[in-house]
Parts: sequence; C-alpha cells; structure tokens
Amino acid sequence: MDKNKFGLLSQIKYPSDLRRLDISKLPKVCNELRQDIIDEVSANPGHFASSLGVVEITVALHYVFNTPYDRVVWDVGHQAYGHKILTGRRDTFCTNRHLHGIRPFPTPLESEYDTFTCGHASNSISAALGMAVAARKTGHADRHVVAVIGDGAMSGGLAFEGLNNVSSTSNDLLIILNDNDMSIDRAVGGMEKYLLNLDTNETYNRLRFKAARWLHANGYLSENRRKGIIRLNNAIKSVLSHQQNIFEGMNIRYFGPFDGHNVTEIVRVLRQLKDMKGPKLLHLHTVKGKGYKPAEEAATIWHAPGKFDAETGERIVADSSNEPPKYQDVFGETLLELARQNPRIVGVTPAMPTGCSMNILMKAMPDRAFDVGIAEGHAVTFSGGMAKDGLIPFCNIYSSFAQRAYDNIIHDLAILNLPVVMCLDRGGLVGEDGPTHHGAFDMAALRPIPNLTIASPMDERELRRLMYTAQLPGMGTVVLRYPRGRSEHRDWRCVLEPVTVGTGRKIHEGHDVAVLTIGPIGNEAERAISEVEAETALTVAHYDMRFLKPLDENILHEVADRFDRVITVEDGVRCGGLGSAVIEWMADHGYSPRVTRLGLPDRFVEHGSVAELRHIAGIDKDTIKEHIIG
Repeated sequence: MDKNKFGLLSQIKYPSDLRRLDISKLPKVCNELRQDIIDEVSANPGHFASSLGVVEITVALHYVFNTPYDRVVWDVGHQAYGHKILTGRRDTFCTNRHLHGIRPFPTPLESEYDTFTCGHASNSISAALGMAVAARKTGHADRHVVAVIGDGAMSGGLAFEGLNNVSSTSNDLLIILNDNDMSIDRAVGGMEKYLLNLDTNETYNRLRFKAARWLHANGYLSENRRKGIIRLNNAIKSVLSHQQNIFEGMNIRYFGPFDGHNVTEIVRVLRQLKDMKGPKLLHLHTVKGKGYKPAEEAATIWHAPGKFDAETGERIVADSSNEPPKYQDVFGETLLELARQNPRIVGVTPAMPTGCSMNILMKAMPDRAFDVGIAEGHAVTFSGGMAKDGLIPFCNIYSSFAQRAYDNIIHDLAILNLPVVMCLDRGGLVGEDGPTHHGAFDMAALRPIPNLTIASPMDERELRRLMYTAQLPGMGTVVLRYPRGRSEHRDWRCVLEPVTVGTGRKIHEGHDVAVLTIGPIGNEAERAISEVEAETALTVAHYDMRFLKPLDENILHEVADRFDRVITVEDGVRCGGLGSAVIEWMADHGYSPRVTRLGLPDRFVEHGSVAELRHIAGIDKDTIKEHIIG
C-alpha cells in the first residue's frame, strides 16, 4: 500500500503536526484517515466499524488538546485505530495485532499517548476522574482530561459508578459520549433508549455558555452558586421540555447532541468547553462504520469483518463447508435444542448475542433470551434471580469479561448453589486480541469457590453432553468453559446424554508417562502423544479429566499407583489450575510422583495467533512432546 498517497496524512506523524494545520484542512484529514483505516484493515484484519465512526472525534481531540500532556482516555479500545495512526504508529500499523507488532488496544506500555488500558468497556470515566484528581494534586492543574465513552459502554455499571463520583468530586473532567446506538450488536436497555431521545437546543446551549462565562468573569458565579444555578436551570428546563436530563440531574453540565461527523463543529464546541470549570458531558451522535457503506448498513458484521476487498466491500471468507463448526455455534444450536426440550431454560448474554451465538435462541424464542447490555455482573445476578424462582438460565459471558462478575458468581450464585449454567466462551488463549481478552484466569479463580461444578469439554460433542448434564435437576451452579474457534469434528450432532459429574476419560493407554489434560488443549496433547509413540519406544497414557471440580479421584489414584512421571496440560494459568489441583490431591493422599505442570506462565501473554502463543506459553504440540520424552 502506498503510504504517500494521502497529501495531508503523510505530513502528520504526531498530533503536534496536526495542530499546525488550518481548521479548514481537517475535513480532508478525516477523509484521508478514514481511507487509511479502510486500506489497512481490509488487508490486515482487526476491529473496523467502530474506528470509522470516531474519525472526526479523534481528529478534533488531538487538534484542540495538547496531547499527550492533556489526557484522552479511550473506552472500548477497538475504536482507537485512528488515534494510533495519528500518534506515531502509522508506519507500523501494518503490524497491528501481529506477534510483537502494534498491540490490539491502547496501552501505556506502547505509547505515552495511550493513557490507560482499555480492552474492557466502561472504565474510562473512572480512570479519567482519577487522572483529573491526580493532576490537581501533582502540580498539573492546567492539564485537561477527557474520557471518550461509547459503543454501548454507558450501560456498564462501572460507568454509572464513575458518573456518581464525578458529580460529587471537584474536577473539570470532560466526558465525550460517542452515541452510535451500538456496542457490537445493537445496544439495548433504558439508557440507550434515553440517549436516543435526549435532545438539547444548540442555540440554548451557546447562550447558556456565554452567560456562564460572563457571570464567572464578573465574580457572580462561585462554585456553590454555580451548582445552585444548574439545579434551578435543570428544574425549569425539565418543566418546559417534559424531559429530565439525567446528567444535569447529577450536576454534570450537558451539551448536545451534536453531529459527531462535523469535525469543524466539534472543534468549535471543544474549544468552548476546554477551559470550562466543573464536570461536563458532550453528547455526539455518530454512525458506526461511517464512510464505508457496507459497514454502515451492517455494523455488527463489520465490527471485525476479517479481510475484505476495500473497493467492492466483498468480505474474503474462506470456504468453511468442510470444516468443523465453531464452538460458539455448537453452543447456540445446542442451547436451542435444550430449550425446546425444557421450558425452564432461558438464555442471558451481556451484549454478545452474535459473538456467543445466543442469537440463535433469540431468533427462535425471543421471549426466552435476554441481552442485558454491557453489564456482566448484572447478567450473573439477574440469572441468579431467575434461577431462585424456578428457571434454568444459561448465562454466556466471554471468559475475560466474566472476571468483572467474580463477586456475583460467589455471592449471588454459589452461596445458594442456584441452578445457573455459566457458559464461559473464549476460554484460554484467544489470539490477536491479546492480554485483555485471553481467558487465562477462569479455572484458577473459580476453583476455590464452594458449590461450583467446573468442567471444560475436549471437543464439541463433549460440550453438548455437558450442556445437557448441566440443566438436569439437582446440578446447582455449573461452569462450562470452552474456547474461541473451530471444534474438532464435522459430525458434531451427537446424542444428548448425561455425563457423570466428576468423571474423566482415558483417551489413550500407555505405561511410561501419564498426561492429564482438561479442555480442548487435550487435542494438542493427543497429537503430541501420537508423534512420540511413532518416533520412540515410549507409551503414554492420556486422561481427559473433563472436570476441574470435582476431580476424578479414581483416575488420580490409578495415575498415582502406576506412574512415576505425570504431566498436566491446561490452556489457563499454571498457578492454581489443573496442575495445582493435581499436586494438592497427590500431597493430600500421600503420593509423590514427579509432576510437570504445563500451562500459561505467570505473566500476561501478548497478542499473536493462537499457534504462536501456544508455542510461547509452552503448551503447543512440540513442547508437550519434549516434556513427554524428558
């Protein structure tokens, strides 16, 4: 790709270059930046539609504010590709999401322009408020701090907690609400409907702002008077408009909504708000996928579309007709199958109906599936409430996002042992999305919690059997963990039959070494074992433990009695997972075989393909072979 074909963008390496341009040049900069994103992502897949939707906001922010001294805190980092291109990473953006390349989401570990980690939604307001308070207390009172929140993130509980604290803490924070009525799928919930209907007259806002500046300049507007005037103003406006503004009800000045794709207008408004005292919120309406017609028309599909032809908009999709299905699709089809058999089953997802294939149940039985928005903790407790009074919720959350619902799992499910099936999609290494999205900690974190049954299927047929088992009477709270990507068999529609809780399977007989695995990583181990036995005189026993809790003690007794060497393999953190559980059991029962634990190391694993990351983590076929041979 010719990086010099853009006349203005080629002159911009850092925001300081952008700020030297006349404001009249900014629309062209936006057009070139949008085309650059299209060219880059078409050849090097990543998140797409969200970044197109905030091009004008991105350009305006770096034009008005003195970044990186001024802080711009991005929420849901998949909207920040334009930000990366404008902040010194345009020449290397072709390495985005590649091993050792540009990281998938903003992080201060990569650039001083990236002010905070933003892989999970709804944290920007809290983090930005912290920075605003820190600026005042560390001699940087002239530093401006801006939080950019959107893509459905305002439905997250942390966003509301942040707003509540913003309203009661002395600060000059600016919150920009990028309102595109979307998260990944279309945004849902009362807040999203409220934002769609919220309207404030632009002329009124301009007059109010000028009046406030005059009152402050003439000494009539102290902090206490300002709050009183805002409250009075809100009351009058609510009576006249028959609408209460939730933000101004929290003493956060509200401005908008404005067109989020008019860059010169955004610059004008930002300049007006830049030095205004007190917290304020700028509401901008945007279109996810703006400027690329296919993405505008199907934003969910184009959230992360894979490779595509930039000219025609045709997605380059490999023929998967002869491949096994994705685990998520097996889950979705099986959930519908079970729901047809059991009228008590319902589905719950926090804003991921397409990603986890809950949309299959939603389409067939819309009254029995609930998308609760980006609200993982609520999803779990909501499921607990339904389970308490007779339903069997299948609550599907990506493993890394479920970390935010840890207390809810303990307090609102496990204590009462409620019949909720926690379906943790994207368990293990997820590849190019990197450390914020790897499902690394679920097994180790959940294993100590009483009452939980924790299982991970080795393939999609086992997933179906475990889903069937989980909804049977008396099961209590069950956690099912499975990975991103394709499963093992094309013929996956096995008979639904129960699995005895706490039992594993002997996959391969052998006499020299015992390999214990849990989950789909067992298939990698099985390939390693086959090569070892073809290349050496060793014979290797392979046990699919299937359940992390309760462990199959019969298998463990057999292994401890027969083998001096034991290898455990898991696609989760080595500290506290299957290997730790096996060692604990051996110690408790007086056994002392030499146990080698293979799993994710005690550090955050970077981004790259799953195969590359398995090699780095030492859980790929070749590394497993080396440990078996010894």
